[in-house]
This record gives sequence, structure tokens and C-alpha cells, in this order.
Amino acid sequence: MKTIRIGAGQGFYGDSVWPAIETAKRGKVQYICFDSLAELTLAILQKDRQRDPAGGYAADIGRTMKELLPIAQAQGIRIITNAGGMNPLGAMRETKRIAGELGLTGLKIAVVTGDDVRSQLPEFMRQGAALSHMEDGRDISTIQERIVFANAYLGAEPIVNALRQEADVIITGRTTDSALFLAPLIHEFTIGPDEWDRLAQGVLMGHLLECSGQASGGNFSGDWQAVAELERIGFPIAEVREDLTFTLTKTEGTGGLVSVDTVKEQLLYEIHDPAAYVTPDVVLDLMGVTLVDAGPNRVEVSGARGSERPDTLKVVMGYADGWLGQAIWGYSWPDALAKAQTADRIVRSHIERLGLSYEEIRTDYLGYNSLHGPLAKLPQQEELNEVYVRVAMRTKSKDDAAKLGRLVPPLMLSGPPAMGAFLGVMKPRELLGMWSCLVQRAFIEQGVQVTVVEV
Repeated sequence: MKTIRIGAGQGFYGDSVWPAIETAKRGKVQYICFDSLAELTLAILQKDRQRDPAGGYAADIGRTMKELLPIAQAQGIRIITNAGGMNPLGAMRETKRIAGELGLTGLKIAVVTGDDVRSQLPEFMRQGAALSHMEDGRDISTIQERIVFANAYLGAEPIVNALRQEADVIITGRTTDSALFLAPLIHEFTIGPDEWDRLAQGVLMGHLLECSGQASGGNFSGDWQAVAELERIGFPIAEVREDLTFTLTKTEGTGGLVSVDTVKEQLLYEIHDPAAYVTPDVVLDLMGVTLVDAGPNRVEVSGARGSERPDTLKVVMGYADGWLGQAIWGYSWPDALAKAQTADRIVRSHIERLGLSYEEIRTDYLGYNSLHGPLAKLPQQEELNEVYVRVAMRTKSKDDAAKLGRLVPPLMLSGPPAMGAFLGVMKPRELLGMWSCLVQRAFIEQGVQVTVVEV
């Protein structure tokens, strides 16, 4: 029975490249897939593109390609990444430049475009797409004039197209995370467009790999202290058979842990409805999935079921949503929390006195409630050696956002005692709000293109 091995290369923009290098060298894989994008990442890359129109792709693609291309070409490994972000063509040009710098020849690089649909929004509306918010039904008119980007979540089909054109490196913009990993299975095992159970098993495999180290012992909420050598963690690898059952494992000799428990945590991660996890390629039903311990760092996975893919694709938009002003400073024991709370009261009083206009304001106490929020238990005051105050406000005015930080320095001599660690007056930051909606897939897919160039 034919078997292929697919390795996870990245779980987010900024993830470590070391495990991917280890997988490429010793993991015996045919594919390594890099998931660089989250909705937040699109906002970050959009700001990069505003500063430099040649940017807008994940900047770490440069280091990744420099490290991996020689190994991948020597071992016949194909690389698939959505690091193209807001500018897949720019990422392709950077990859081509690096390949030339390394002296590599005969390398085929494919780029998938068409997920950027901002310019098409008026036409979508003319054809009947409402573009209303998919969660609360708000009308698009409330933010339409402030939209700065709009990207559709594409499925596996254009990546499969690139693989059929013998691309060695495939760069996309916004795709679903699982599509990067599903595409090699469709290509290698000739999965038909309506073989829903097989597609579902492939999406399941992609879902388990997409978050890199999270399925191999990273971010593990169980007995995490028993996970060996996290500093040398091996990212997960899927050994996939023709029937689409697969074994999750990792490169031999690396750190981390692949177990039923670590895989189970990733299985349930970011799943809204386990009976109907909607993707562009198939609607995945996880209710019958089985995880079986198959030995050290080996878990057998089977049982996914699928139903017909949706007629719509998700589009995520970013829109200008004001300015962030913030200030961070700290207080030491004794009475650290009481000092921090008093300082917050003083700053808020000065905000009112100055008449600063804000849409929203919040205070977090780092060391007490910045992670748990209202669920944080009030500690005994003497238990806290130090507490940091973070005051943040969202304003319509950049000037008002800038004024917040200037209220803090006077507290050094005219506030509670033992203030320290003031981070200085922080520059205002423009905020992007996020808007998700559904658009008929036919409207979007007619604009998707795959271009292959050779170095």
C-alpha cells in the first residue's frame, strides 16, 4: 500500500524554523507544509504593505527558504506555504531571489493568487452577496468606507493544480490551514471532488498538523512537565496510507511527545461544531474519529466522515477602527496591587479632567488578572511581589491616543510609592477591526490563478 509522509513546518508567522529543518533532514518526508496565517496575521501584513507596497508577505519566508531549499531540492521534498499573505507574488519573487543566490537551478515555484477580493466587493454586492457579518448580521454599510483589505479562504484545489504542474515550492495567500496539507493527498491518492469521507480524513490530518508543535507536546495542558526536551521539539509528521488512515508521529530523536492526549487536544482545538466543521473542501464530522496508541510517539487516526462542501467561502476583511493609546508601568511589594489600583484611579481622573474622548478603555494588572480577567482570584496582598499596570484606550483621534502615556510620568513623584519599569510614552497604534462574511464560492473562484515560474 502506498504511503506518503507529510511534515508540519510552521504553525504561525514567527514560528521556529529549526524543527522544519530537522524534519527535512531526517524526517523522510515528501512534503513540508507551512501555515503562516491567522486573521490577526493578515492585519499585521496589511500594515506592512501600507508601509511598503513590496511587502505584505511573511518576512520569515526569507530565512525559511534559505535554510530549506537546498535540503528540499536534494531530497525531493516539496514545500507548500501560505506565507504569501497579502502579497503572494512578492513572496514568490523573494523565494526566486534566494534560490538564485543559492545557485539552485531547475526549481519550479508556483504562486496562487485570487484570494484578495477587496476590489471585487462592489461587484459581489451587485450580484447579490449581502456581505453582512456572519455572526451578528450587521450590515456591511457600517464599515464599508473603512475597509482596507478583504481576503477569501481558498481550499485545496489551486494547490493541487500547482502540484500537477510539478511545482517544487507553492506559495499562496489566504487559504484554510488544512488545505495546505490536504492538497498533497488529493494529488498523490487521486481523491475525487465528491469523495467526502476521504476528503474529510485529509482535512482531519491537516487540522492535526497545522499548529506545528501543538500536536507533539507543545502547549500541552496535561502532564506537560513530563514532555521531554521541549527545546528540541519535533513537529508532527503524518504517515498517510491510500485508505487515508494515518499515523501521527515525529522525527526520531527529537524532543516533544506524540500521544493520544496531545493529539486529542489538537483535535478539539478551534473546532466550533465537532459534527460539522465547515471548510471549503468538505464539511468534516469528527464524532466517529478514533485515536489509538500505536507505540512510542505514534498515534493511529481514523474515522472522519464528510458531507458536501458549502456553496460559499468565508471572506475576512479588515477595516480602520480607531487608534490605540496605552501605557505600562509597575509597582513593587508591599501593597503592589493596591498601589497599581490607586495609580489607575489617578490616571482615569486625569483622562476625565482633560476631556479625552475614547470609544473603549480598560485596565489590566499584569501579575494578577491580565490573563484570567474577571475569573482571577484576589490574592493576599503580600503574596504579590510586583504588579504591572496596563491602561489602554481606543480612540477615534490619534492625538487623544497619544496623550494617555503622558499622564504616567508624574506618578513617579506624585503617586503611590515604589513605581518602576515605566516603558516610556508609547506611540499610538492604528487599529484594524475584523469582519467576516460568506460569499458565493463561484464569485471568488473564477478569479483564482496559479502561475508557475522556473529558476
